Amino acid sequence: MRLAGTMNIGLFGGTFDPIHRGHIALARAAQQRCKLSRIYFVPANVPPHKEKHPIAPFLHRYAMIALATAQEKAFVPSLLEAPEGSAAAGRKERAPRPNYTIDTVRRLKQTFKNSDRLFLLIGIDAFDDVAQWHQAEALFRECEFIVGSRPGYSLADVANALPERLRPRAEATRPFQKQAATGDLVLRGATIHLLDQVHQPVSATAIRASAAAGKPLSRFVDTSVADYIKKVGLYK
Repeated sequence: MRLAGTMNIGLFGGTFDPIHRGHIALARAAQQRCKLSRIYFVPANVPPHKEKHPIAPFLHRYAMIALATAQEKAFVPSLLEAPEGSAAAGRKERAPRPNYTIDTVRRLKQTFKNSDRLFLLIGIDAFDDVAQWHQAEALFRECEFIVGSRPGYSLADVANALPERLRPRAEATRPFQKQAATGDLVLRGATIHLLDQVHQPVSATAIRASAAAGKPLSRFVDTSVADYIKKVGLYK
């Protein structure tokens, strides 16, 4: 089934452990800036860069996304990276494969029209490591990036974080070392839309610690998410 009409569509992937107000603020800003008709929130089953760290079960993280986005018509909780069904009886289960963004992007684009545009939402801290991602260079060919910036980052920092073959020469980026990471950065093989003034100092690690200590969470997460964390006993 293809999506009706020509659309700009966002994909927001991550651990979402838990989803918090910073995620929602970035999604709203991205929606407004790039006229996104829909944003898919895609929790990872096995995040490639966090495999050694324990995370809440997928279904709990998906449920929290559904609660946090319930009032936003254009925000869609997605099962694109949901765990596969259990192994056949008597067959030894293999370790689940990491969820690589390039695979998720290509799977989602199979539902698109050729005229539809895909935008990948990401915070600038995660973008710092994008050159190390699986098939990073190919990923920039598949979609445009929307990056939530914050003070302290320059346009040169953004350009220098790109995969090596997409990175401008050092002399080309030198003039941008003191220019804040805002606006659009359009290079050969990469298009990046930078959002300023959306950064919120919300840490998922701090939220989990607060939950473990029984502290109120509504300052960091939607009230329905805070209630869910308390009811289920997550992060205790």
